[in-house]
Amino acid sequence: MGAARAVPAGQLPLPPALPAAAATLLDQAHRGLAEATATADPRLRYATAHLGALRAAAAVLAARTRPESGRRRPRSAWDLLGQVAPELGEWATFFAAGAAKRAAAEAGLSSAVTEREADDLVRDVGAFLAVVESCLSVLAEPAYPRPQLVGGTTATGARSDSRSSSRRR
Repeated sequence: MGAARAVPAGQLPLPPALPAAAATLLDQAHRGLAEATATADPRLRYATAHLGALRAAAAVLAARTRPESGRRRPRSAWDLLGQVAPELGEWATFFAAGAAKRAAAEAGLSSAVTEREADDLVRDVGAFLAVVESCLSVLAEPAYPRPQLVGGTTATGARSDSRSSSRRR
């Protein structure tokens, strides 16, 4: 057996690396949010943003679970998320409630979503992604720009104007 290595005083061990599948899913979630932000059609904007949230949820599941053996009844990612990450339970309930609306939007129903609902969901998905990254302790900045959201904030909630950067200095 190998001997345990002591951690030098004042240094904490690094958290385990994010699994590659989870990192890929987070990247896809951010790209989906950026695509949703740039889409004019509210139905497509809503559906694309919702899928971005689903990919973020899948990233959490990829990071915190292992595949189960045997045949089981398929379960919603939102149901699993609430069990695997209870701190994200309210988000899971919120996005699960929007799944039918996403399906209607994807089907092209003209009354599926309003401009306001699509804009609100894009904003909510940006906040959800920031929470997911915090839960997974994602420290590195992605190689692509964060989408700009309403009110001059990025998907992580940071102000994008020079006033906020001068306050942080």
